[in-house]
Amino acid sequence: MSLPGSKELPLISLPAVLIEAFADGPCRGNGAAVVHLDQPMGDGALQAIARSLNQSETAFLLQQLGRWTLRWFTPSCEVPLCGHATLAALLALGYWQQLLPGKELELFTRSGPLAAALDASGCSGHLVLPSAGLLPAEPSPALIRLLYERLGVAPLAYWSSGLGYQVALLAPEAALAQLPGLASELEGPERAGLVLMQAIEESSVDSRPCVLGRSANYQLRFFAPALGIDEDPVTGSAHALVAPFWLDRLGHSSVVGWQCSPRPGGMVCSGASSGMIRVSGSGHVLWNGRLRVQADGSGSEFWASLVA
Repeated sequence: MSLPGSKELPLISLPAVLIEAFADGPCRGNGAAVVHLDQPMGDGALQAIARSLNQSETAFLLQQLGRWTLRWFTPSCEVPLCGHATLAALLALGYWQQLLPGKELELFTRSGPLAAALDASGCSGHLVLPSAGLLPAEPSPALIRLLYERLGVAPLAYWSSGLGYQVALLAPEAALAQLPGLASELEGPERAGLVLMQAIEESSVDSRPCVLGRSANYQLRFFAPALGIDEDPVTGSAHALVAPFWLDRLGHSSVVGWQCSPRPGGMVCSGASSGMIRVSGSGHVLWNGRLRVQADGSGSEFWASLVA
């Protein structure tokens, strides 16, 4: 019911898809909704849509002056960068036939332009994400005790990072994939982002998970309860952070990272320009349709600033 004298905004219909990124089939990887805007919309309207869709991130695409602009919203706030939702946005453009297979583009975002390309199949693509150096650090006694209790091991090495993530290297024999969730027991800086990673032994080549036809070299899990993420299924930023370590350690030009979460998935990582990592992965369109929402029409100045 409308209040006397109020004026309802008209309803518009917008294309939307839900893509499970870094996955080769349904109900895997990390889901992101992607919405194709036909006009700028204000933050309040975007936040309301993201809250209703209730994915870890919803990506909003808007074409301006022949360029694609991109923003990401969780159900509670806007975020400056999201790897899996960027891959989802790239694959959505291909799905909507707005980008041809094999074509490259830049997506203009709050974090600057991000280079991306749709692979020839149209079912996978790559993007270039910022990385950050790993800084040697000491694990907290609480984390050492927790890992001993859950896995029977102590970290082989431990780092902090400019992203605010803490990273622990575990022995290959640690049963990382079977580890129950840790979020409720993490303390201190680990609550803002903890990466647990390990090499996948070469002797297990027949049982190693594959990404884009290649066997995985390492695997990780990512917990961030302070960010409202008990465990993230597949985390592009975490792989971009640790990929330089694995590239150097293995002496390869590219490595395959796997995330052995309850919704597993992975990506191929290689060095790009200084401080950047190219990540490649596939995705699965779980559903497609249209949203019926109120036209907003505000926010044009901020959207325009992304391509200024």
